Amino acid sequence: MKILKINYLFILIIFISGCSSVPKNTADSCAIFTERYMWYKHAKKAEKKWGTPIYLQLAIIKMESSFDWLAKPARQKLFKVVPYKRPSSSFGYSQAVKGTWKQYKEETGNKLAVRTRFKDSVDFIGWYTNKTEKILKISKKDAFKQYLAYHEGWGNFKNYKNNKKVINLAKRVEKQSNIYKQQLSECKNFLSTSKYIIF
Repeated sequence: MKILKINYLFILIIFISGCSSVPKNTADSCAIFTERYMWYKHAKKAEKKWGTPIYLQLAIIKMESSFDWLAKPARQKLFKVVPYKRPSSSFGYSQAVKGTWKQYKEETGNKLAVRTRFKDSVDFIGWYTNKTEKILKISKKDAFKQYLAYHEGWGNFKNYKNNKKVINLAKRVEKQSNIYKQQLSECKNFLSTSKYIIF
């Protein structure tokens, strides 16, 4: 009986670690979804629900967390040596902060959403970019300005022209978004017709 429990525990650990590890090739959207087919299902669902292109969802996640489910901002340092507090409460795939994540859960009714789950993270990005379109009149196909609003927040968006660092980040997201878009155009038929679902 003990051996059986140990085997189940081992399988569970392997399953969890496999689901949470970073994909092998995060520069290729087709490779990401081939490795994590359920991620494609979740991203597709978010696209259908919010109108946010899959390639934009991925580009934001790559910039924010590099697909690391446990990503957090680096700790600040006192006297350049002593570890101090983190600059924000950003966490998970989407790097959503606590306050905005709470707002997302309240407005969508997704009370059990967690920032470490890909499914919830892409839904959050869909919700956020959809609100950006409504509040700031920025198309969900405008990766550059959508990311500026995502990074700076709706209230601070108007000040982005004074922040060269953020502008450069947004340009990188726009470039990555275009790369993902091209890649997906080449494998979307395969992904849409794939039937293999483990669970």
